[in-house]
Amino acid sequence: MIRSELNFEQVYAIFQPRIYRYLERLIGINEVEDVTQEVFIKVGKALDKFGNKSQLSTWIYQIATNTAIDRMRSRSYKQDAITKYYPTDGELNEKNMCFANKPLSIEEQVIRKEMNECIQGYVAVLPENYRIVFVLSEMERFKVSEIAALLGLSVNTVKMRLHRAKKRLKELLLANCNFYRTECNELACEPKGPAARKIKPFSATRH
Repeated sequence: MIRSELNFEQVYAIFQPRIYRYLERLIGINEVEDVTQEVFIKVGKALDKFGNKSQLSTWIYQIATNTAIDRMRSRSYKQDAITKYYPTDGELNEKNMCFANKPLSIEEQVIRKEMNECIQGYVAVLPENYRIVFVLSEMERFKVSEIAALLGLSVNTVKMRLHRAKKRLKELLLANCNFYRTECNELACEPKGPAARKIKPFSATRH
């Protein structure tokens, strides 16, 4: 989409579902409506000034990320307001195939949903700077170089944060979950005990 073709209604239709999902993964469903609206108000006001210095998607995700950071750092924001991520119908339809033409059973779909919820629950307690790069890389499928441009960081810094995010997430999952394989040979998990999910946000120095 070149500059002369930029139209807010088109941009909104293309990017609103993606940005809503991204923000839900970062800040939870309790805040996502307001923050998404704020993002597109900013996009609408600045769209005519967008000069193709970066990809449109990178620019919009940059606005979304900065808006989310502002909200996460506000006094009104509560870490425990982050709730579990629920995949969209499209994501479930794409993922709910065990083999080529064999859809997952209802039980297997429930297991998949619970696994997604479990992982997102622990992603939510990663430090802000780790959580952002993890979500951009592993859930939004941005390349490391794209994340670096989006966040104004070096590639090495992004790689370091992503490595630490994965390491911390692995530690949390191994400490709190039992893993097993389903009949579809998919990895699934269940909490080790009632206290397993009672974890506090993990703090870390900014690197």
